[in-house]
Amino acid sequence: MEKIKAWAKNLKRQIFILYFACRDERVPWYVKVFTACVVAYAFSPIDLIPDFIPILGYLDDVIIIPLGIMFALKMIRKDVISDCEVRADEMIKNGKPKNWLVASLIILIWIVFILWLILKVYHLFN
Repeated sequence: MEKIKAWAKNLKRQIFILYFACRDERVPWYVKVFTACVVAYAFSPIDLIPDFIPILGYLDDVIIIPLGIMFALKMIRKDVISDCEVRADEMIKNGKPKNWLVASLIILIWIVFILWLILKVYHLFN
């Protein structure tokens, strides 16, 4: 259990590092876009796959976010990461920001999916 807690704490720290890296002018624009997407999704209060869905609900927490973080960290220069680590450690003390824009987008995706499903079921029975 301690290993899982340490892994989660390290993951949170890496998200904060990426948060600052995507704002750094030394990071290329395409890396900023990818990194910003990873950070926005990680900070979003709503998951693409809700946690109440058995097994799949935790897929993003266990696989998608860590993979995104890994790829983003590999694309950023080491000196930028070092600078962002210092800033991230300070932010961890103050709490993480929420990304309501991404949350709204995910809600919209679910609404469209549910409406599509309702239409399919309606046409199936008519």
